[in-house]
Amino acid sequence: MNYAVRFLDNVIDTTPYHFDENEANQKLERRVGLGSMGLAELLIKMNIRYGSPESLEFLDKLYGFMARESYLASAEIAAEKGSFGAFDSEKYLQSGFMKNLVATYPEVGATIQEKGMRNVTVITQAPTGSTGTMVGTSTGIEPYFAFEYFRQSRLGMDKQYVPIAQNWINDNPGEDLPFYFVTAQDLSAEDHVRVQAVIQRWVDSSISKTANAPHDFTVEDTKNLYELAFDLGCKGVTIYRDGSRDVQVLSTEKKDKPEEKKQQVVEVKVKNVEKEKEYQRRPQILQGATYKMNTPLGKAYITINDSNHAPFEVIVNVGKAGSDVFAMSEALGRVATLFLRFGELPDGNKARLLIKHLKGIGGTGAVGFGPNRVESVADAVAKAMELHLDGPDTNGLVAATETPAIEDKDVHDDQFDFGVKDICPSCGAASLVNSEGCKSCTNCGYSRCG
Repeated sequence: MNYAVRFLDNVIDTTPYHFDENEANQKLERRVGLGSMGLAELLIKMNIRYGSPESLEFLDKLYGFMARESYLASAEIAAEKGSFGAFDSEKYLQSGFMKNLVATYPEVGATIQEKGMRNVTVITQAPTGSTGTMVGTSTGIEPYFAFEYFRQSRLGMDKQYVPIAQNWINDNPGEDLPFYFVTAQDLSAEDHVRVQAVIQRWVDSSISKTANAPHDFTVEDTKNLYELAFDLGCKGVTIYRDGSRDVQVLSTEKKDKPEEKKQQVVEVKVKNVEKEKEYQRRPQILQGATYKMNTPLGKAYITINDSNHAPFEVIVNVGKAGSDVFAMSEALGRVATLFLRFGELPDGNKARLLIKHLKGIGGTGAVGFGPNRVESVADAVAKAMELHLDGPDTNGLVAATETPAIEDKDVHDDQFDFGVKDICPSCGAASLVNSEGCKSCTNCGYSRCG
């Protein structure tokens, strides 16, 4: 322990610090974190079942011994090099952790009062997932996940074997693993928490421990586990329910991604067939009306066609073909049509819901007064649909024109009407007008010819 604590303390002095504030704070406290890995392998070699009462008794002695030796080592270094900058022996020994440590090992308290303390914290139980796997032992204080498993990495899915289990099987062919060969899945979530509580008693800083729970772990089970962790004095608890994520780093079975993808495609196709039953296709002939309305972007021709006495199709034409305004108005009509054709509402009134969401949407300007005021093309569509459903007397609105179709003459005239506006690419206002073969913005002065 003395060598390990001394090594970690030396790292503080040899580390290059990019900021003076970081260096000052680190040397004020000199935090280090001595931990362990390979605990599960150790218990197997001692024929002790992880999580059993025997293992809890052993772990309490083992990690209590580690804490005692680590603190005595830090005190010895303090006698040689001095204590950490903020050390105050009276305050330091008043913490809950130190009271527990000194009550069990009185010599630790006496040594600290005599020699000081080099590090404010000494022990941390890190997960050590990568390093434990790299050297072929169990990670951190966790049990083995499984003795034969698949590991997901950047190189794909890789099948791995735990050496200690594989060696026992090779030496004892045809026999089952002994009772003390247990994995995270064999243990109950309560076993995991009890191990954490025993080890945490001797950890002055952070601790990494997961309580693995089966796939059918309920909300009530989770509540009980949290209460157990609280009663045992755990700082916190991490619960992982098997299968709760789409992709797990470790799994006991290999999932073939191509087959999984193929299965998803089949499911999507089935769902699409069901959705098609909800989608109403357009009949060959529809009847409706076209409403000519003034908008901030020019005259709008809004055609609303019915099917089964309800709005079924919306066609919106504003501005000159090829302009941004024309494209956006056409898109608005298509989206509104898709909404009307797809599925049904409980009350059967989709048109009213569409009016509710489009009505009152404002833009850079407005035309008209009172109930005839139109804030935008979307607002015009809502008002036209309201007229279509309720007639021209709704809220004082008066329909400008009702025709079964758009007359070519009207469209032709509007295309050369100076009042037809497009969106300016410079300022974004609806103030780009055609004049003598050029487009100019009445808002910012932008112009483009040809």
